[in-house]
Amino acid sequence: MEKQGTHARGWWRLARLQENSAADYSFVLDNEEQALPDPRSQWQPHGVHGPSRPVDHAAFAWTDANFTAPLLSEAIIYEMHAGAFTQQGTFQSAIARLDHLVELGVTHVELMPVAQFPGTRGWGYDGVDLFAPHHAYGGPLGLKRLVDACHARGLAVLLDVVYNHFGPSGNYLPRFGPYLTDRYATPWGSAVNFDGRGSDEVRRFICDNAISWMRDYHIDGLRLDAIHAILDLSPTHLLEELAAETAQLARQTGRRLVLIAEDDRNDPRVVSPIARGGYGIDAQWNEDFHHALHALLTGERTGYYADFGSFAQLAKTLHNGFVYDGEYSAYRDRRHGRSTAGLSGVNFVGCLQNHDQVGNRAKGDRFCHLVSMGRVLIGAAMVLTAPFVPMLFQGEEWGASSPFQYFTDHQEPELARAVSEGRQREFAAFGWDPSEIPDPQDPATFERSKLNWSELEREPHKSILQWYRRLIGLRARFAELRDGVMEKVKVAYDEQAQWLVMTRGPITLAFSLARHAQLVPLSAGSHQLLMASEGVGLKPGEVELPPDSVAVIGPA
Repeated sequence: MEKQGTHARGWWRLARLQENSAADYSFVLDNEEQALPDPRSQWQPHGVHGPSRPVDHAAFAWTDANFTAPLLSEAIIYEMHAGAFTQQGTFQSAIARLDHLVELGVTHVELMPVAQFPGTRGWGYDGVDLFAPHHAYGGPLGLKRLVDACHARGLAVLLDVVYNHFGPSGNYLPRFGPYLTDRYATPWGSAVNFDGRGSDEVRRFICDNAISWMRDYHIDGLRLDAIHAILDLSPTHLLEELAAETAQLARQTGRRLVLIAEDDRNDPRVVSPIARGGYGIDAQWNEDFHHALHALLTGERTGYYADFGSFAQLAKTLHNGFVYDGEYSAYRDRRHGRSTAGLSGVNFVGCLQNHDQVGNRAKGDRFCHLVSMGRVLIGAAMVLTAPFVPMLFQGEEWGASSPFQYFTDHQEPELARAVSEGRQREFAAFGWDPSEIPDPQDPATFERSKLNWSELEREPHKSILQWYRRLIGLRARFAELRDGVMEKVKVAYDEQAQWLVMTRGPITLAFSLARHAQLVPLSAGSHQLLMASEGVGLKPGEVELPPDSVAVIGPA
């Protein structure tokens, strides 16, 4: 390879590579003997330790020229794990189930990370070849076919990407340059060097990766994992740079591209415009909304749920986005968060379940495994009528019986043992019995986590699916449920009587968690039941709610 000029800052090029674009290749550095995969490998057909293979992105015949991604304000996001979505666990097999998502009313499919990670099964958050779609799912061609098939059905595609750390197995980046730093640390190992010596090219590596997914694979946006662990003290934060380059690509292509962040700091600057000192990210996951809703409906108070559990807190999220916007957090033993004044509900993604909140439980229990049928319906109704962008986790829409557990396929025995033991220690804060935690390395853990599609026609799954479809249809029908204006949300509740009523435009949601039937007051006017749990009755100015019941009420 030839160095690119005197001041190339580490860039090398081999012009002859394109003469045989199908040839596998590796790098040998200096006087070392080990052959290493390309840090920017487009395809790792033999896994993280094998040779790389070039990809001719111009060779794929896209058919989505007329596709335009729906606005984020119109979105219903569906989080999907490519390996567990179907029994076959491939991009190709997922295509056969896309019509189900269309019928459900989904607008955006969000894929959990697909960048090449160790082994054949895993969540994907330990990826090391960031440009290469995972070989076991179907590689680059399989991903392109899936995206093209989604676009043909009007579905946008988001991709979960991990830029805060690299996986422990197959991570050869430190051999090529200063990709990592010991100036910071993350919960998952060494931090990425975004602001130290040589960091310009590390930042270029990440930004090029993000652009590659959106340009070469026609991905419509990225979900950025745990940005609080992207440690960067540069005058221009990496996220701001990424947002600016994404906006530039959108202008160049005429496409609608979005960035969604996961962040546990409750910092509204993440989704504030760059011109106002923010990072310019479009939306962030609203953990406070999830925690408030989950704790209220399940009664759990362990771990971070200790900070939640009241009707008042759920009501506050519906008005403010965050519960903790500068208030003292007992779980953290400090003040937490900052005011969201000036932001829209569309800047937040709200959910009842996601891969973390299900998979990071000891047994991978879904919400429907923890509560009554009535509370399942309440949770769904709350998410799909709240002022946030709603997100569902695969199988949630029919109350899937399969858990979603943490699974890995590390080939190194010591690493595999460390992962299993670390998993047990991690759950100590929640008081879960370590002996009940499934071994992530056991293939059966992965097999248990796959969806069982035969359930859709059986009860109670069939009724739950119908409930979700009707709620999503209601959201599509009434613009007031999609406007994201938190200031217009009207909420009344009674902490002792255990009921809450939320009104957004012409739509009112009322639910009760009391152990007995009770009458709950409604605002003045004529009403009709649009959707309701069994036994709900509507009277002038009030609604009768049995235990664990919910009503969605519209104008008469």
